[in-house]
Amino acid sequence: MPARLDHTIVHSRDRFAAARFLTELLDAPEPKPFGPFASVPLANGVTLDYLDGQPGSPIVSQHLAFLVTDEEFDEIFDRIKERELSYWADPAHAEPQRINHNFGGRGVYIDDPDGHSLEFITHTYVQSP
Repeated sequence: MPARLDHTIVHSRDRFAAARFLTELLDAPEPKPFGPFASVPLANGVTLDYLDGQPGSPIVSQHLAFLVTDEEFDEIFDRIKERELSYWADPAHAEPQRINHNFGGRGVYIDDPDGHSLEFITHTYVQSP
């Protein structure tokens, strides 16, 4: 049986501000303090644990993809547009202010304030064997 992801650490300049950026887009509960982290629980038991980076150290960008329902996508996309955030249909940012329709679903990419790439998709890219 393959391993199951439990949590991942996301470095940020301000752990609670970064975690709130995501939870507000998702309309999720407020991040919870957990030791040095601002923890964001996701529906499948995985947590994103935001951690303040070392002062003066660069933040290495990560890509985080979220599988959401069509209704959730509409709500998230409305919040992106309401905030006038830049968004793209692709990870290379070659298709600005567009969404994609890969694998029969919809997808959009945004950058969070720390430069992490957040992707919201309505259909998984993983193919069944």
